[in-house]
Amino acid sequence: MAEAKTWVLTDQATRVWMDSIEIGPGDLGLADEGWSIRKTTLRGGPSDGVDIIEVDNGALSFSVLPTRGMGIWKGAYKGLDLAWNSPVKGPVHPSLIDLQDRGGLGWLAGFDEVVVRCGLDSMGAPGTDVVPNNMGVPSEVALTLHGKIANTPASRVEIQVIPGDPTELVVIGEVHEAGLFCPQYRLLARASTKVGSNSLLIEDEVRNEKAIDAEMELLYHCNFGAPFLEEGTRLEVAAREVAPRDARAAEGLQAYETYAGPTAGYVEQAYWYDLLAGEDGKTLAMLRNAAADKGVVLRFDKGELPAFTQWKNTASIADGYVTGLEPATDYPNSKAFERQQGRLMKIGPGETRRATLAIEVLDSAASVAATQGEIASLQQTAERQVHSAPISKYSDL
Repeated sequence: MAEAKTWVLTDQATRVWMDSIEIGPGDLGLADEGWSIRKTTLRGGPSDGVDIIEVDNGALSFSVLPTRGMGIWKGAYKGLDLAWNSPVKGPVHPSLIDLQDRGGLGWLAGFDEVVVRCGLDSMGAPGTDVVPNNMGVPSEVALTLHGKIANTPASRVEIQVIPGDPTELVVIGEVHEAGLFCPQYRLLARASTKVGSNSLLIEDEVRNEKAIDAEMELLYHCNFGAPFLEEGTRLEVAAREVAPRDARAAEGLQAYETYAGPTAGYVEQAYWYDLLAGEDGKTLAMLRNAAADKGVVLRFDKGELPAFTQWKNTASIADGYVTGLEPATDYPNSKAFERQQGRLMKIGPGETRRATLAIEVLDSAASVAATQGEIASLQQTAERQVHSAPISKYSDL
């Protein structure tokens, strides 16, 4: 295999920062394979100062936001948009986000990505937790919606091109969530794709930089609208157990797998899943349209991401018509509740935990049917239990 070519775009430690660059096959002496990587810095409005890296493999394109925790902003595959119509007109610079706003819901003022990481010290609903302060005295702290990592700029960013058959295009970012007397994490985020493919691969490593044990939460908030989300869209998974988050979710239990069209005044519903996995620990979730000829698939390892949440928000287009498919280390309840349930991930001093998430776009009835068959085969390994009301294992009653 040919040697990878690397460009460092940001390195806080050595005071390196590159405002813009554009790379194509010709820059490596390769035949024209139709791919490109382009880095720019946005100017004007709430996006002022946001770095954006646009990767196009010739069929699939996506945008990485180093300024916003290495989130994936938008994308497309052969004319099929990977995006949703958020009321937020972003990407929004983190300096404009007050996480404490509206009782800890300020995270929502920057929420318009396709894939946004939630964590790392905490994620899920706002709430309070008790932690030792700088004098070792247990003290109450306020935790905000979905934590800090999505609004933390990367300290180091590089792009790589790995020639091969096919060529691989890579964006790597290092993000630090840390403070004195606070948890200290290092996220090493790698997003890659191969020329001409229909998939994006996210490979993350989270390291505990402290000399004592740490708890960690990580959720991938993967958000989709049209053309995958419409009236009659279905979520296809193989599950051992499904439970509504709350009474509002229980109201829609008869149709939890399907979606309505845009509905003014719709109030969100969420469902907790215990997914089935194969002998290799791998599982998947597919969102497919009503005609079953378009879909988007998430593939991940249940050992790394054991929890899965379905978030339905089929409000009007103006109010954010979207669904979230959310693999995670635990469920997006309060951190205190997830600790009580024994689901918080523990990381020892200097220890690293990994998570891999693949996103595939399907553009034919045959590819959707093949994936549906894969899910159906997995479901045959266990009967699905669907709870008619919230249960204490998943929801803080």
